[in-house]
Amino acid sequence: MKNMLKGLGAALCVALPLLAQAPADAATPAGAGAADQALVQRGAYLAQLGDCAACHTAPKGKPFAGGLPMNTPMGRIYVTNITPDAQAGIGGYTEADFARALREGVAKDGHNLYPAMPYPSYAKVNDDDVKALYAFFMHGVAPVQQANRESDIKWPLNMRWPLMFWNMAFLQKGAYRDKPGKDVAWNRGAYLVQGLGHCGSCHTPRGVAFQESALDESGSAFLSGALLDGWFASNLTGEHNSGLGRWSDEDLRTFLKSGANRHASAFGAMTSVINNSTQALSDQDIAAMSAYLKSLPPVGGNGAAAYTYDPQATKVSLDRPANDAGARVYTAYCMHCHGVDGRGFAPMLAPLAGNPNVLAKDASSLINVTLNGTGDLVINGVPSPYPMPGFAAVLDDKQIADVLSFVRAGWNNGAPAVGAAEVAKLRQSTQAGR
Repeated sequence: MKNMLKGLGAALCVALPLLAQAPADAATPAGAGAADQALVQRGAYLAQLGDCAACHTAPKGKPFAGGLPMNTPMGRIYVTNITPDAQAGIGGYTEADFARALREGVAKDGHNLYPAMPYPSYAKVNDDDVKALYAFFMHGVAPVQQANRESDIKWPLNMRWPLMFWNMAFLQKGAYRDKPGKDVAWNRGAYLVQGLGHCGSCHTPRGVAFQESALDESGSAFLSGALLDGWFASNLTGEHNSGLGRWSDEDLRTFLKSGANRHASAFGAMTSVINNSTQALSDQDIAAMSAYLKSLPPVGGNGAAAYTYDPQATKVSLDRPANDAGARVYTAYCMHCHGVDGRGFAPMLAPLAGNPNVLAKDASSLINVTLNGTGDLVINGVPSPYPMPGFAAVLDDKQIADVLSFVRAGWNNGAPAVGAAEVAKLRQSTQAGR
């Protein structure tokens, strides 16, 4: 359980754009003329801001060649090749084709894309950024002849035409417009979080049709946390316990740049977001995102009183571990990294006392990271020295449930206990095929 709870979420952030009208030169084919290098470089930054590589580059695969499997409620799909290869990729796309795919979820040949691609978020990206992204993908990415793979979704659920009606119901067209009464930094942060960052794709709950329950701060569910593919993407509102209410602006900026702060460290898909995206962003953009997120009012939580640290009862339990099954596991496997006091050694080793992921109502992320560990945070090319290992082969379902229940109750955390059946369910779903 070393460095457990590495995270403020699991997020599959990838992001790009949408607009109602294509630019004037939208009919220009991919290979025509020399690309404006400044535009290509800006597009490269925007693609990094959106962490496009997270979904469109498979492990050990070539950049943006697709093939990454993604689980959906209907079955597994495989992310597509977006290199400028004319046959397998998007080399034959005009800028108008590119914009339509990103903004409306419709490919060049007219078939609808699954909303696992967050085009409802990309709809908010402005024209200039669409143009820069197109320039990057056409002139800054090497073409790869790697054929796209069909989804595993069975008929009739694999039919695409019903997605036209999904779009009619849930797609809100139009680029982001600055909100009156808000300053430049707030509006820039809102634009990045809602659009290119598409943070809501993971951190906002989904409805029965897999639609995000809210697309901006006008909806109360926006960024209030959501279960996705075996992880619980954290609450990003001002909620005091499981959200960002106790985080300062500096705490949040530090987390986005390094993946760790005095409250938590990144795990799950958020590790990729830190590694490939947010650490490379400008200080100005990081500050803008933080300003926007810190402005969101508190939503959700488990209804508990505001967290305050109290180590006494937990210390007594750890002094006599034989009386508590969870304390016995904690003493054997966790205490040397996370401490008797539960405060770990932040930011190198995550704290458990008051960690928002520990305090969350849904324990899925805690179970998942204990079973399977997490990948290395790699900041400025240097891997984290203490990644969280997986304990699936070491601890059984009851032991994991016991220790997580101990942690969730310890140090005045006051979060609900974890059952062995919950652990067994996630073990089965996340260990399949390993």
